[in-house]
Formats: sequence, structure tokens, C-alpha cells
Amino acid sequence: MPASSDAASLRRQTRLRREYLYRKSLDSSEKNTYEQKRLVREALASGKPLPTELRATYDKLKNEVNLEDNKTAASHTHIDDEYGNAGLDDPRICITTSRDPSSRLKQFAKEMKVLLPNATRINRGHNRVDDLVTSARSAEYTDLVVVQETRGEPDGLVICHLPLGPTAFFSLSSAVLRHDLQGGAAPMSEAYPHIILNGFSTELGKRVGNILKCLFPVPTNPDTRRIVTFSNDNDYISFRHHMYSKTGKEDVALHEVGPRFEMKLYKIRLGTLDQKDADDEYVLRPYQNTSVKRQVL
Repeated sequence: MPASSDAASLRRQTRLRREYLYRKSLDSSEKNTYEQKRLVREALASGKPLPTELRATYDKLKNEVNLEDNKTAASHTHIDDEYGNAGLDDPRICITTSRDPSSRLKQFAKEMKVLLPNATRINRGHNRVDDLVTSARSAEYTDLVVVQETRGEPDGLVICHLPLGPTAFFSLSSAVLRHDLQGGAAPMSEAYPHIILNGFSTELGKRVGNILKCLFPVPTNPDTRRIVTFSNDNDYISFRHHMYSKTGKEDVALHEVGPRFEMKLYKIRLGTLDQKDADDEYVLRPYQNTSVKRQVL
């Protein structure tokens, strides 16, 4: 019985992945159709002549435009399906480490577990990546977060959205744990935090901001005093975690809770962590000309 159940689950995941790739393959054609309908709407609204290349398909496009409402008029892509339930259901996060973690990386993973609401930390042990993804998917986790290290210093963060992806890879630097903060850390609240996304202006930046904010549930209390900040400056994302208290009618005081670290995106994969052959949506290529001048987020 367990063998047949595992086979059925594998077939289901294969089918879902095939449907996802099919929707992804339709993106280019749907984007072209959306652009054509946009030109038809503008021509009808302004009374200007229709572009020559659209005259042959005008009747079909006009009929589709007349049937659209506020929801169907917007362009949708496969990215909309990945986080379709964001805000409706609270995320469930599974946090683990690389193999044979140091005591500092274990402590960092524990702090990430407290930082992310509804998160569960598991020991990595000798589990392979595909076993981790399969277990997290069967347990209905929405995201798998893996923290990595070099010589005892946290230097990597992987966020894998389940069940189909995407997977974002970040390098970490200047990690400061709670007990390392000068003056001591403020008490950690378990309230759902407010999220501040600063400096994510490009399409890729909005994509990264969406990946990060969907790790946190929507606050149930609008007056919560817990704040999580992701601030982008020159493609380096500064993470800060604060509590605030009112010191006057219009004055507030910030108290750092920690941890704090800097992040830099170097890859987004259109698939889960175990799918090595999945397409890459973005890869950092610092050796290209003008890479110093180009800001992607």
C-alpha cells in the first residue's frame, strides 16, 4: 500500500509539473495577444486609426475586448499561479541547514525559526536534497528554507517555494545573531510582523520582493509593533528586524530584535531545489561588461 501511494504521489507531481511548464510555454503568445488588445482599446478610446498590422484580426480582438471585465483584462503569467494563495492561507515554512552544521549555524537556524511565523526547524542529518523536498511537499509546507555556511559563518540562504517553485538563491554576509547585538537584543515577539520592502523597483526586484514577503503571513492585528524590513541598495538587500514603542504623541523608538544580515541574489530557478534541469529565470553574471553600472533590483 505505501508503495502504490508513493507512486500515485509521484505521478501527481509529474502531472502538476507538466501543467506548470505548459502554462509557462504559453506566456509569450499570451503576452503578444494582450499587447494587441491593448492597442485596440487605445484606438477605440482615442478615435485614432487602427494600426495596419491589426486590421486583419480586428473583429476577433474587438469581440474579446468587449467580453473582458476588470479581472480578465489584466495580463496573467505562470508567476501568478505560484503564489495564487498568498494572503489567503498562512505560509508554513520548513527550515533546515546544510550537512554537518556548526553550532553557530544551528543557532542562526533557530533564530530564523523564531523569526518566521509558522516555521518548523528540522535537523538535516544525512538527508539528500530530493528527500527534503519530497518530505516537505508531502507535509504540505509552502516553503523550504535552507541556510548554509563556510567555516562556521552563515553565507547562504535558499528559499524554495513548494510544490512547484521557484527557488531563490542568496548569498549572505555580515550576519549578526541576536546575542551578538550591542546592548543586547529586544525581546522577540511572536506577533505577525508588518513587512517593509524598500528599493525593489524593477520587474525582477518586484519578483524578489514577492518571494520574500510571501514567507510571512498577513498580520491579523493592524496595530502590531513588530517590523521586518528588506531594504535594497545597489542590489544588496539589508535585512533588519525591529520592535517599536511610542515615546510621545508622534514619536516612536526602534528596538532592534535581530538577527541582521545582508543578502545578494545570484539565481532564481523556475523549479524546486531538487530540479537541477529546471530553467533559470535569472543568474548573476558579474563578469559581463557594465555589470558594475547595471542594477537589476
